[in-house]
Order: sequence, then C-alpha cells, then structure tokens
Amino acid sequence: MKKRTSNHPYNQLEAEIAITGLHATGEYQVLRKINLDRDHRFSHKQRVGSRIALCLDTETTGLDQNSDQVIELGIVAFAYDPSTAEIIGISRRYNGFEDPGVPLAREIVEITGITDEMLRGQRFDDVAVHELVAQASLVIAHNAAFDRPFVEKRFPAFAAVPWACTVTQIDWQAERLPARSLEYLLFKFGWCINAHRALDDAEGVLGLLLEQLPQSGQPIFRALLEASAVAGSRIYAVGAPFDKKELLKQRGYRWSDGSGSTPKCWWISVAEEQEQSELAFLATQIYPAGGASAVQVRRVSPLDRFSTREG
Repeated sequence: MKKRTSNHPYNQLEAEIAITGLHATGEYQVLRKINLDRDHRFSHKQRVGSRIALCLDTETTGLDQNSDQVIELGIVAFAYDPSTAEIIGISRRYNGFEDPGVPLAREIVEITGITDEMLRGQRFDDVAVHELVAQASLVIAHNAAFDRPFVEKRFPAFAAVPWACTVTQIDWQAERLPARSLEYLLFKFGWCINAHRALDDAEGVLGLLLEQLPQSGQPIFRALLEASAVAGSRIYAVGAPFDKKELLKQRGYRWSDGSGSTPKCWWISVAEEQEQSELAFLATQIYPAGGASAVQVRRVSPLDRFSTREG
C-alpha cells in the first residue's frame, strides 16, 4: 500500500475532522502552525495604488543597541490596499545571517538555536535588503523600539521609512489580552511559530496582522495603520516612586537607562490625543503626593518613532 504524504488532501481532511471534533468537546484548543503560503486570509485582489509594507524581525548578539550586532534578519514584504487596509498577499521574503566576528554568548545560542558555525563567513545581502527598503511605505516589527535602532545601524536606509509596532500601537489590554509577547498573542488566535528565529517571527507578525481584534472586531492591520499615521508623544515619568513600578509596567511603560539624551526613568509612547489622559493618570496614580511636574513630554513624528531620534 502506498504511504500517504503529509500534504495529501485526504490527510488534510482527516486533520480538519479531528480538529473540529476536539474543539466540539470544549476540552481542547488546537494550535495551527502558521503557513502563509496556504493562508486563506489574503484577499489576493490587486488594487491600483496598493503599497508594500515589511514585517521584520532580528536576532542579535545581545540587547545593547550600541555594542551588539544583528546576526539574523528576516523580512516578509506584502502588498496592501491603503484605503481599506486589506492585505493582498506576500510579494517577497528575505532571510540572511551575518557573522559578528566574535563568538556568540551561550544564552544567545540557547534562545535562538543559531551557532557560530552557522554564522561563520556569512554576510547580509545588502542589495536585496535595500531593494526591499526602497519599495516599502511602512516597516512593522513586534517591539520596534528594539529592532529599529539595530537595523538602522546596519542599514541606514531604514531611517527614511516610517515604522509601526504591534506591541505598543495596539491596545491589547482593551482587547482583554494582558500579555503582549508574539507567541502569546498568536496562541490566543490559535496559531504557533518557531519563535526566536527571524523569518519565523516576521511571518508570525504578518499572521497576527491578518486577524481581527477579539473585542472591537477591528482588523488588526487597520488598527495599526491608523495608529502609525498619528503623531505621538513620548512621556517620561521622571522620579516616579519605586513602589509604582508594577503599575507603570502594567500600563505599558518601559525602563530607560538614561543613555543618550533620554532621562533615566519609566517612559511610554502615546498618540498625541492621548497625552492629556496619560498625564492625568500619572498625576493621580503615580504622583498622588506631588512631583508630577518632573514629567517630561517630547513630541514624536511618525517617521522618527521607535528610532534613537525619538528620544
């Protein structure tokens, strides 16, 4: 008897029947591995005036944007209709390694699975990356404040394109999704990926954009497009009491170590129209005994958001 292959249509049908049966019991949740090449959520409707956006992810030698380097870069380019926020389909992918010239720390190897042998003698394809940047109207990353400075240091052309962030520019708390890691969010929508590899994570970001927000019902990509086009403010909670740390973290604040021109404190980026409500939150919840006058506010353009220029 001939053995069926894993992509045989009867196997797919049997899998769907099994999944439906498991869900019907109410006892199981089945995760599907993202496969964008077979994803039915793309519209595939070519539009006059369509644009290209890039979903991007990096793996690096560490967390210091000044001294560490990108060792893996993954990019998924996709076409979209800017008037409807329909995602039309994938136009191109890029995945590459670059040798940092120094041995990787053991924790980086353990997290990513990337080894010194995989990187030895490798270099990013500058021509291919710059071709992608040249056609892009938006770059999207899950935690763009991390990826953008690393990428711009290696490829300065990325500074000329606006960036968007699926961590900070979607109100996940309002959608009753308290955690914001890419793996968790995909899990809540029934998907999984091979995390901590650049191309897999970039595809995971696009897979997330193809979904709808669970409470508002708004397409995630449409919500992100709207948020990315709005000028914003970066608010620095200078001198915030130590015992308010968890409250700030829950609100979405991050810690700045004071490098460059940024103060050493907790900070958050918000849309300009949210600035007053955020300042009111700080005054009542973080500085009830006074001290809110130390808070600093800096205006941020969509083009500079998440870059070192933002702060």
